[in-house]
Amino acid sequence: MAAMIIVGDMEIPDDREQARGWVAIRPDFGDWEATGILSERRVRRWALVLDSRSIPCRIESGSAGWRLLVPSEYDMAAREQLRLFEEENRGWPPPEPPAQPLVDNRLTTLSVLVLLATFHNLTRLDLSLFGHRPVDWVGIGSARAGRILDGEVWRLVTALTLHSGWLHLLSNLTLGGLFIVWLCREVGSGAGWSLLLAAGILGNLTNSLAQPPAHSSVGASTLVFGAVGILASLNAVRSRLGGRKHPLLPIVAALALLALLGTEGKNTDLGAHLFGFLFGVILGSVAEHLLERRGRPGPGLNALLSLIAAVAVGAAWWAALRYGWK
Repeated sequence: MAAMIIVGDMEIPDDREQARGWVAIRPDFGDWEATGILSERRVRRWALVLDSRSIPCRIESGSAGWRLLVPSEYDMAAREQLRLFEEENRGWPPPEPPAQPLVDNRLTTLSVLVLLATFHNLTRLDLSLFGHRPVDWVGIGSARAGRILDGEVWRLVTALTLHSGWLHLLSNLTLGGLFIVWLCREVGSGAGWSLLLAAGILGNLTNSLAQPPAHSSVGASTLVFGAVGILASLNAVRSRLGGRKHPLLPIVAALALLALLGTEGKNTDLGAHLFGFLFGVILGSVAEHLLERRGRPGPGLNALLSLIAAVAVGAAWWAALRYGWK
């Protein structure tokens, strides 16, 4: 068959084959001990290495497989360059980290979402608490920027549990439910809800600093986009630690999702969505590094984190009902 010579990325016929002797590079070093058979991918990679060192080479294929040939006077130099290349790149890319089995806690997570819907029903009832009838849930629990900065910090939490109507609630439950269930299966219910609550609180706080004092918002959307940011960050860190190309691709995809779903609607609070997402990315990065070092939280720690999150929500509403009447 016609011999070919590599010139850059091109293969051209070599009419000078008879002018000098060519010898095949045999894989008799490292893990390729004298089999004489190479894959096309490895041959082409070696050809690029030699080409970068200005060592002429050509590729042949036949029934015995692929071969890389060099002029006989370059044999020793070519073998040395390829040996150095293989030693330098041994074990690269690193193996994928072992995948942890998902925690099947969908029932627990969905139960929390059902409680959120049940609470929305309660806010629609004509209830009397602390001598006030009816209770103005939005008035005492919304994320009103000026009131938060005046010290009514419970609003950072209570606003996450309020919704303007059934459509608002259902959109958060359906969209958020997917991401929240996924997150809690990745890290555990306690750790998942603690991260979500932290992202929601920090997102509402930063949004209050960025908005005028009269700005007010309700809804779990800040927390939902916090979940998107956390999941994106978890996967980005895993990609980087696993040596994959484009480790920031999950973050870019999440930003596209934020732009698609987090900016539509007349009453959309873009700032709350954006800040919830950004703090989700930060918290997710911290969480993944802790998971890499210490592993997923056990049942005891997850239970403790779940209790802390529940107490935080309960304490916030107790403070709102006790001190929010102004």
